[in-house]
Amino acid sequence: MKKATDPRHLARTLAIQYLFSLDFKTDPSLGDRLQYEKEQLAEIDEIEHFDDHLYEAIINGVKDNQAEIDSIITKYAPQWPIEQIKRVDLVILRVAILEGFVMKITPPKVAIDEAIELAKDFGGSASDKFVNGVLGAIYEVIKKENNGN
Repeated sequence: MKKATDPRHLARTLAIQYLFSLDFKTDPSLGDRLQYEKEQLAEIDEIEHFDDHLYEAIINGVKDNQAEIDSIITKYAPQWPIEQIKRVDLVILRVAILEGFVMKITPPKVAIDEAIELAKDFGGSASDKFVNGVLGAIYEVIKKENNGN
């Protein structure tokens, strides 16, 4: 069972917050965006220990593979254009798809479970169901493909 103090869970939490912050512009005199570094986010969230390697893999992986990840989301959630998905839900989906299906850092079921938990923590009242639906659809197709069905 996942614990709130699990270093991998905490790395995902920080990564989602960082990636989410990239969507917002701030004071132009400060530059394009105000971004907190992982140490600042950890301090704000009172997180002492997290999996730094996983954090970096998620941040860099989502940035490097965003077009591929977004095409997967578009394929499995065609009724929800990317620009209409709630930003936090989109970030959570991107992280889970990267981890479980693109880079295969984490077993898909674990990535899905983590995404659902993060959607409950950060998303709206239906975020966990939406995230579960999209990721579940991806998982079923991948499972069929891998089993040759």
